[in-house]
Amino acid sequence: MTLSTPTLRTHIARVPRISLAHLPTPLEFLPRFSQAVSPNGPRIWIKRDDCTGLLFGGNKARHNEFLIADALAKGADLVVWGAGVQSNNCRQTAAACAKVGLDIHLVLGRGKPATAPDVVQGNLLLDHIVGASIEIVEESIGLALDQKIAEVAERFRARGRKVYLWDRPVVLPLAAVSYALCMAEIVEQSTALGFEPAAVYVSSSGSTGAGVALGAKALGVPYPVKSIAPMIWPWDSRKELSATANQAAELIGIETRLIPDDIQFIGEYLGPGYGQPSDAGIEAMTLLARTEGLLVEHIYTAKALSGLIDHVRAGQFQADQDVVFIHTGGTPAIFAEAEMLAARIPRRVL
Repeated sequence: MTLSTPTLRTHIARVPRISLAHLPTPLEFLPRFSQAVSPNGPRIWIKRDDCTGLLFGGNKARHNEFLIADALAKGADLVVWGAGVQSNNCRQTAAACAKVGLDIHLVLGRGKPATAPDVVQGNLLLDHIVGASIEIVEESIGLALDQKIAEVAERFRARGRKVYLWDRPVVLPLAAVSYALCMAEIVEQSTALGFEPAAVYVSSSGSTGAGVALGAKALGVPYPVKSIAPMIWPWDSRKELSATANQAAELIGIETRLIPDDIQFIGEYLGPGYGQPSDAGIEAMTLLARTEGLLVEHIYTAKALSGLIDHVRAGQFQADQDVVFIHTGGTPAIFAEAEMLAARIPRRVL
């Protein structure tokens, strides 16, 4: 059954939520970027989820409206969270905890043994500033780090703390609910602006992409959601994303269900690998900055933007069409790799 955006919002309102993000985020036309990508290509729009607030913005502000509400509802006094050392997720979750008065302990995976102290810059610096307790470990992001987070959570429980932790079966569907809401915003805003997108692009291999796909199917939109992978997991991502979307649908009480074939998960723009910039991503990042004065970071959003650029230049869209790119934030991470970016981004000389 196709839902209207007010009906979808009513269902989402059944799930506990706290206000953390500046919503709705703007949907902006990129005229100079569109022309630079292809003079005969579509009009490109950007959904500014880098403007959600909560410590430099990003998609995790939406996630945390539901996750932190769940933590508070369960009586938690400590959040144990984790991802990579320069995690945007951890930065915004730490900020959310600061805002509501919860303690947070971050378990940050370096992915290798330490050879020198980790440089306190970018997201890691912000984690310290907002008062997160931080533990850096050798495990890589994924199942190994998930297990380490669970072990650390048990350590705190043994001390009497009421812990809310990174737990995939709980966290992923709740976070996905927030991006079904983002899709509702895109539908409402594009309609008000007088266009229907030909496609929506997002950098995601998890709950953000699952939520956008759920929102699109629930609302019956006729255009695809293209999730450009910032990482490739050791499992079937299309199956995982559709399962997450279905769990989110159950949480909000709607009948919409997805199958793996409903998910467009595109892994060909990963470049050298997770956390490593690609040449195409650097080009996309530079082009957007120099045509619109907007910044995307180099290992997530820039790679997704490079996928959109490639599709446009390959002629997948017409000049009378419109394409939406969801900017999921993450810009503080660029400052942790300033020397590399300075070397790779071409200098302008007039």
